[in-house]
Amino acid sequence: MGAFQARGQPMPQPKRKNMLRKGADGRSTHDVGGLEFGPIDRHEHDLALWEKRTDAMLRLLVGPEKRAFTVDGMRRVIEDYGQQQYDRTTYYEKWIRAVRNLVVEQGVLTRAEVEARMDEVRARWEKAGRKTSKEKIPW
Repeated sequence: MGAFQARGQPMPQPKRKNMLRKGADGRSTHDVGGLEFGPIDRHEHDLALWEKRTDAMLRLLVGPEKRAFTVDGMRRVIEDYGQQQYDRTTYYEKWIRAVRNLVVEQGVLTRAEVEARMDEVRARWEKAGRKTSKEKIPW
């Protein structure tokens, strides 16, 4: 049972906010099939460690043990990104942002808990001499 279902509470059902893509005849932001985006790089590549971890987190959070949210919920969050947000983020960046937003939306963690943990990790990396980004990722 998921976190909310185990306590007898229904999962929150947020309002869908599908954004339309400019100049695409009423298509949603994520609906890019047939639009011109240049050539597609079809070469296989190794996933970065953070991409592998993102995939693992998603599998654990939607799996039968946790059921924190659904794959459909993940898709909804990604499809609700605005056009600029959608176009400038990579595949796994979309995933990790959706995971972050859904664990807060579904009450698994609070926004403050997520932000505190990110600050902690950033400080640890900087202390170890690793490069970190100061950019705040929109919720």
